[in-house]
Amino acid sequence: MSIRYGLLALLDHGPRYGSQLRTEFEARTGATWPLNIGQVYTTLSRLERDGLIVPAEGGDAKQQLYSITDAGRRELGEWYARPVDRTQPARDELSIKLAMAVGTPGVDIRAVIQNQRRHSLAALQDYTRLKSRALAAGPDNSDDIAWLLVLEQLIFAAEAETRWLDHCESRLVRLAAALGDRPKPPPSAEPATNRAPRQEIS
Repeated sequence: MSIRYGLLALLDHGPRYGSQLRTEFEARTGATWPLNIGQVYTTLSRLERDGLIVPAEGGDAKQQLYSITDAGRRELGEWYARPVDRTQPARDELSIKLAMAVGTPGVDIRAVIQNQRRHSLAALQDYTRLKSRALAAGPDNSDDIAWLLVLEQLIFAAEAETRWLDHCESRLVRLAAALGDRPKPPPSAEPATNRAPRQEIS
């Protein structure tokens, strides 16, 4: 859905070719979510089917120019006004991995957490370096500012993920300690029916 509305938002600035939309989308997001041209044209076809865009005049023989319709502007305005729904979160691979690793024989969940933490911290450092460069260059247009906002969201997300991993590890340590403190049940007595018959001593 974000690609659909992202393309509509770009078309709201004026008619565009599919290749222009791809380039501008990636410029706004710093190529964080790269698009292939097939995705762009598939989305444009659906937008046209839904009456949100139409082919525009003035294109060349190789590419079709598209423009937004009034219905498209209305839907775009509704998208801007509507909060992003967080009640149906996307599946998160890391959460699923840790949930499956808990209690699975042969899986060292602490090693899984530590490996992920190293990766997340490295990503955080990369994003922070990119932000420093972007600020040093002095963002002076809307694409630069848009990229900076996306970059800062990635930084906050990486910071949150490392804090969550720290929390997961400390919870596992507390759980292991609690389980270790529990008294072990005594070995169960063997049922009388399974006992060997007592030998009489003569």
